[in-house]
Amino acid sequence: MKHFNTLLDRTSGILQYAGAAALTLMMLLTVADVVGRFFKHPIFGSVELVGFLAVIVAAAALPHTYKIDGHVGVEIVTRMLPAKIRLWVALVTRLLSLGLFAVIAWQMFVYAADLKAAGDVSMNLEFPVHYLVYVLAAGLGVFSVTIFQRIVDTAKQLRKTAPK
Repeated sequence: MKHFNTLLDRTSGILQYAGAAALTLMMLLTVADVVGRFFKHPIFGSVELVGFLAVIVAAAALPHTYKIDGHVGVEIVTRMLPAKIRLWVALVTRLLSLGLFAVIAWQMFVYAADLKAAGDVSMNLEFPVHYLVYVLAAGLGVFSVTIFQRIVDTAKQLRKTAPK
Protein backbone atom coordinates (compact mmCIF):
# COMPACT_ATOMS: atom_id res chain seq x y z
CA MET A 1 0.00 0.00 0.00
CA LYS A 2 2.95 2.31 0.65
CA HIS A 3 4.10 2.05 -2.97
CA PHE A 4 0.57 2.79 -4.13
CA ASN A 5 0.42 5.92 -1.96
CA THR A 6 3.84 7.05 -3.21
CA LEU A 7 2.79 6.57 -6.83
CA LEU A 8 -0.45 8.44 -6.22
CA ASP A 9 1.41 11.28 -4.50
CA ARG A 10 3.83 11.58 -7.42
CA THR A 11 1.01 11.51 -9.96
CA SER A 12 -0.87 14.14 -7.98
CA GLY A 13 2.29 16.26 -7.81
CA ILE A 14 2.84 16.02 -11.56
CA LEU A 15 -0.78 17.01 -12.15
CA GLN A 16 -0.39 19.88 -9.71
CA TYR A 17 2.56 21.28 -11.70
CA ALA A 18 0.75 20.72 -14.99
CA GLY A 19 -2.24 22.62 -13.66
CA ALA A 20 -0.03 25.46 -12.42
CA ALA A 21 1.68 25.64 -15.83
CA ALA A 22 -1.69 25.69 -17.60
CA LEU A 23 -2.96 28.44 -15.29
CA THR A 24 0.18 30.50 -15.91
CA LEU A 25 -0.19 29.98 -19.65
CA MET A 26 -3.84 31.06 -19.42
CA MET A 27 -2.77 34.25 -17.70
CA LEU A 28 0.01 35.02 -20.19
CA LEU A 29 -2.23 34.26 -23.16
CA THR A 30 -4.99 36.50 -21.83
CA VAL A 31 -2.56 39.37 -21.19
CA ALA A 32 -1.02 38.97 -24.65
CA ASP A 33 -4.47 38.90 -26.24
CA VAL A 34 -5.62 42.04 -24.39
CA VAL A 35 -2.43 43.87 -25.37
CA GLY A 36 -2.81 42.60 -28.94
CA ARG A 37 -6.40 43.83 -29.08
CA PHE A 38 -5.23 47.26 -27.95
CA PHE A 39 -2.89 47.34 -30.97
CA LYS A 40 -5.57 45.82 -33.25
CA HIS A 41 -3.81 42.41 -33.41
CA PRO A 42 -5.67 39.94 -31.16
CA ILE A 43 -4.49 36.36 -30.86
CA PHE A 44 -6.61 34.13 -33.08
CA GLY A 45 -8.30 31.36 -31.08
CA SER A 46 -7.29 32.76 -27.70
CA VAL A 47 -10.78 32.25 -26.26
CA GLU A 48 -10.69 28.57 -27.27
CA LEU A 49 -7.18 28.12 -25.94
CA VAL A 50 -8.08 29.67 -22.58
CA GLY A 51 -11.08 27.32 -22.38
CA PHE A 52 -8.87 24.32 -23.17
CA LEU A 53 -6.36 25.38 -20.54
CA ALA A 54 -9.17 25.82 -18.00
CA VAL A 55 -10.13 22.18 -18.52
CA ILE A 56 -6.53 21.16 -17.85
CA VAL A 57 -6.41 23.32 -14.70
CA ALA A 58 -9.62 21.79 -13.34
CA ALA A 59 -8.60 18.22 -14.11
CA ALA A 60 -5.11 18.68 -12.68
CA ALA A 61 -6.15 20.47 -9.49
CA LEU A 62 -8.81 18.06 -8.22
CA PRO A 63 -6.62 15.23 -6.81
CA HIS A 64 -4.19 17.42 -4.86
CA THR A 65 -6.90 19.76 -3.60
CA TYR A 66 -8.90 16.79 -2.30
CA LYS A 67 -5.83 15.24 -0.69
CA ILE A 68 -5.09 18.39 1.33
CA ASP A 69 -8.79 19.02 2.16
CA GLY A 70 -8.73 22.21 0.12
CA HIS A 71 -12.33 21.97 -1.03
CA VAL A 72 -14.98 24.09 0.62
CA GLY A 73 -17.05 22.17 3.12
CA VAL A 74 -19.85 23.03 5.49
CA GLU A 75 -19.11 21.49 8.86
CA ILE A 76 -21.44 23.37 11.17
CA VAL A 77 -23.34 20.25 12.22
CA THR A 78 -20.59 17.63 11.90
CA ARG A 79 -18.21 19.54 14.19
CA MET A 80 -20.60 18.97 17.06
CA LEU A 81 -20.67 15.19 16.53
CA PRO A 82 -18.40 12.73 18.33
CA ALA A 83 -15.20 11.77 16.50
CA LYS A 84 -16.40 8.27 15.61
CA ILE A 85 -19.62 9.54 14.04
CA ARG A 86 -17.64 12.18 12.11
CA LEU A 87 -15.49 9.37 10.72
CA TRP A 88 -18.61 7.45 9.67
CA VAL A 89 -20.03 10.55 8.00
CA ALA A 90 -16.71 11.09 6.20
CA LEU A 91 -16.64 7.44 5.10
CA VAL A 92 -20.17 7.52 3.69
CA THR A 93 -19.55 10.86 1.99
CA ARG A 94 -16.34 9.58 0.44
CA LEU A 95 -18.00 6.38 -0.75
CA LEU A 96 -20.74 8.40 -2.44
CA SER A 97 -18.13 10.74 -3.93
CA LEU A 98 -16.14 7.80 -5.24
CA GLY A 99 -19.23 6.33 -6.87
CA LEU A 100 -20.12 9.64 -8.49
CA PHE A 101 -16.68 10.56 -9.78
CA ALA A 102 -15.80 7.05 -10.93
CA VAL A 103 -18.96 7.03 -13.07
CA ILE A 104 -18.20 10.53 -14.37
CA ALA A 105 -14.61 9.55 -15.26
CA TRP A 106 -15.81 6.41 -17.02
CA GLN A 107 -18.44 8.33 -18.97
CA MET A 108 -15.88 10.99 -19.92
CA PHE A 109 -13.70 8.25 -21.46
CA VAL A 110 -16.75 6.98 -23.35
CA TYR A 111 -17.62 10.51 -24.47
CA ALA A 112 -14.04 11.15 -25.63
CA ALA A 113 -14.14 7.98 -27.72
CA ASP A 114 -17.43 9.12 -29.27
CA LEU A 115 -15.94 12.54 -30.07
CA LYS A 116 -12.90 10.89 -31.63
CA ALA A 117 -15.07 8.60 -33.75
CA ALA A 118 -17.18 11.56 -34.88
CA GLY A 119 -14.10 13.63 -35.67
CA ASP A 120 -15.29 16.64 -33.65
CA VAL A 121 -12.96 19.63 -33.65
CA SER A 122 -13.07 23.07 -32.05
CA MET A 123 -14.76 25.86 -33.96
CA ASN A 124 -11.86 28.22 -34.75
CA LEU A 125 -8.64 26.28 -34.32
CA GLU A 126 -10.10 22.96 -35.47
CA PHE A 127 -8.34 21.22 -32.59
CA PRO A 128 -9.56 17.65 -31.96
CA VAL A 129 -11.64 18.08 -28.81
CA HIS A 130 -11.41 14.45 -27.74
CA TYR A 131 -7.85 15.03 -26.47
CA LEU A 132 -9.13 17.50 -23.88
CA VAL A 133 -11.93 15.19 -22.83
CA TYR A 134 -9.36 12.40 -22.36
CA VAL A 135 -7.27 14.76 -20.19
CA LEU A 136 -10.33 15.58 -18.09
CA ALA A 137 -11.25 11.89 -17.84
CA ALA A 138 -7.73 10.99 -16.73
CA GLY A 139 -7.77 13.76 -14.11
CA LEU A 140 -11.11 12.52 -12.82
CA GLY A 141 -9.70 8.98 -12.78
CA VAL A 142 -6.77 10.06 -10.60
CA PHE A 143 -9.24 12.02 -8.46
CA SER A 144 -11.32 8.85 -8.00
CA VAL A 145 -8.24 6.90 -6.93
CA THR A 146 -7.39 9.70 -4.49
CA ILE A 147 -10.89 9.42 -3.01
CA PHE A 148 -10.37 5.64 -2.69
CA GLN A 149 -7.10 6.26 -0.84
CA ARG A 150 -8.91 8.54 1.61
CA ILE A 151 -11.62 5.89 2.09
CA VAL A 152 -8.95 3.36 3.06
CA ASP A 153 -7.38 5.86 5.48
CA THR A 154 -10.77 6.63 7.04
CA ALA A 155 -11.55 2.92 7.42
CA LYS A 156 -8.21 2.45 9.20
CA GLN A 157 -9.05 5.30 11.56
CA LEU A 158 -12.43 3.72 12.28
CA ARG A 159 -10.77 0.40 13.12
CA LYS A 160 -8.50 2.16 15.60
CA THR A 161 -11.49 3.70 17.38
CA ALA A 162 -13.38 0.40 17.57
CA PRO A 163 -13.67 -1.08 21.09
CA LYS A 164 -11.46 -4.10 21.70
